[in-house]
Amino acid sequence: MKNIRLLLLLGIVATVISCSNQTVTQSTDPASPVSVENISLQSIRQYINTTGTAKAAMEVTLSTEMAGEYTIATNSATGRPYKIGDKVSKGQVIIHLEDEEYVNNIGIEAVKLNLQISEDEYNNTKSLFEKGGVTEFEVRNAEISKLNAQKSYQTAQSNLDKMEVRAPFDGIIVDLPYYTIGTIVSSGTQVVSIMNYSKMYMEINLPEKNISTIEIGQKALITSYTLTEDTLSGVVTELSPMISTETRTFKGTLQINNPELKLRPGMFVKADIITAQKDSTIVIPKDLILSNNRGRYVFVVGNNNTAEQRRINIGLQNEDEVEIVDGLTRNDILITEGYETLRNRGKIAIVQ
Repeated sequence: MKNIRLLLLLGIVATVISCSNQTVTQSTDPASPVSVENISLQSIRQYINTTGTAKAAMEVTLSTEMAGEYTIATNSATGRPYKIGDKVSKGQVIIHLEDEEYVNNIGIEAVKLNLQISEDEYNNTKSLFEKGGVTEFEVRNAEISKLNAQKSYQTAQSNLDKMEVRAPFDGIIVDLPYYTIGTIVSSGTQVVSIMNYSKMYMEINLPEKNISTIEIGQKALITSYTLTEDTLSGVVTELSPMISTETRTFKGTLQINNPELKLRPGMFVKADIITAQKDSTIVIPKDLILSNNRGRYVFVVGNNNTAEQRRINIGLQNEDEVEIVDGLTRNDILITEGYETLRNRGKIAIVQ
């Protein structure tokens, strides 16, 4: 009987010790330190990324139309001869050619004088006709003489203009081959290259899977690998309907706005073509999302300072962010640091 009582007593003591140990273990379970942030509504853009080389929208290499002695014109903005990097305006003379014999043969002054005489004769004849002093036939002949004189003057002036090389548009000199002043250069000699790259373009090749997503008129964000802090705007202007059988891609063109000339011709750039956009929606960093065999989830702050595992469904996404279409509300507090080792309903300690 005493043995039975002793066994019962030992059992009770063991149970009390076991319960005591469990209580201590539970009370000393450490809380995981985490950082949090309140969820707010934001905007998000979904992109298709591509790369390419930026090229000037307007560029030209000018050649001489006539032979003559080479001279570089003076840049009125600097007071010295033009050089590479100088800005030019449409119509400005960059290169002069001198050929005295050619100019004399044109005889521009005589042709101009003949035009003035013809115009005066026509006006006088017309005035006399109105007074009945000449016939209509004489007026017509005077008009024909005036028109022929105008044509001769225009031809002479055009031939004279061939002795000058002018900028066809506003731009910047990007190449100016060297010739000794006074050297006779032949007709067809390349003497200057000009670019206007306030607007640029880039040719793109996109995967076949994107052909139903990309449309003309879609905007793009343009960044250069050498100018990482500057973002320029662009727009899709051309798209080919044909898929390459070799690369399984299709071609397109992006126009780039470059008003401050930060982007230079020939730079390698990245284009993020905006294919979808939403405003005032729940957006979180992409790297906060975890997954298991049940799907995607994040951790939010639950009751009594615990971590609550929340299943989510996503919408738009890009390289850094993702839209949450189901599973989170504006009232939730998202755990942003220390979430990697959390368990559902585990204790947490919020730190700043």
